[in-house]
Amino acid sequence: MIRILFVCHGNICRSPMAESIFNYMIKEKGIADKFETDSAGTSREEIGHEVHRGTVRKLKEMNIPVTPHKARQMTWVDYEYFDYIIAMDSMNVANIIRIAGDSDYDGKVHKIMEYAGEDRDVADPWYTGNFDATYDDISRGVEGLLNTLNKKYNLF
Repeated sequence: MIRILFVCHGNICRSPMAESIFNYMIKEKGIADKFETDSAGTSREEIGHEVHRGTVRKLKEMNIPVTPHKARQMTWVDYEYFDYIIAMDSMNVANIIRIAGDSDYDGKVHKIMEYAGEDRDVADPWYTGNFDATYDDISRGVEGLLNTLNKKYNLF
């Protein structure tokens, strides 16, 4: 079982979008039983809130089911439990490392766009309002992540 945690700031826009897209892709490939996924935020601001309506709207437009979710904050236990911790931006990488005890000693934390061959952040649509651009970036990152995992674990 490969355990993946997607992380953004509030856990209502980007990270639940990434989790939903990833879950859709692995279900389509018939390998969902090989994964456990979740998403979390590095802040406490949105705890308990549903997935943002802009994320829901974009996923529905793309015929991708929204993974049921209520926002939560990442914990040190998450760092210990998950094999891969995929951040949406540099600020969240720093916050994840702080939550993990000021070290990514297991090398688990990566920005999602690394898997698309880019060293940049995914813009937060909470501020930009551009859920299309966020979807495009996250889709590319998630596809790259899945291809990377396939090369490592021979999944499909």
